[in-house]
Amino acid sequence: MWKQILTYLYIRKRDPNDPKDVSIRMMHGMNRISLIMFLVGLIVMLFRIFRH
Repeated sequence: MWKQILTYLYIRKRDPNDPKDVSIRMMHGMNRISLIMFLVGLIVMLFRIFRH
């Protein structure tokens, strides 16, 4: 699971043996966007909690 998250965030290189299907790339792109939005929301929530 951590390897996949690191790959989504471009911290780890992709496996060259991964399939190059368009639908898989789109799925990974959507997962990347949702993961980044989740992290931004988490940071905003923590900022609001500790600011008060």
